Amino acid sequence: MEITDRDFVTIRSVIERQLEAFQKDDAQGAFAFASPGIQEQFCTPENFMQMVRKHYPAVYRPRSVFFEKITIIQGNITQPVLLLSPHGVPLRALYFMEKQPDDTWRINGCFLVSVKAEII
Repeated sequence: MEITDRDFVTIRSVIERQLEAFQKDDAQGAFAFASPGIQEQFCTPENFMQMVRKHYPAVYRPRSVFFEKITIIQGNITQPVLLLSPHGVPLRALYFMEKQPDDTWRINGCFLVSVKAEII
């Protein structure tokens, strides 16, 4: 699948808008950026928000956000985002993106991985 410049901008915007919704505790808004499969899995915006609060505090309330270069991981278009957790722990969020039939982009999962700091 070819990713256009417009796709890059749109994907970043979708993630930024979901992060903004989390900051405002806007469950409905955040849920709207999830793929149909994620929405089906959690059934309601409230269930989704509760899961994010409990298991993804770095996504729910990041201290800082830095977008890296989009890549493909196991066939999934993936937007890596460096986050600083509320407790100051650096993490990389791998956002798996899914293009919808109407050509919009939705978040189809997020996987957090540790970022090891190097002292030079």
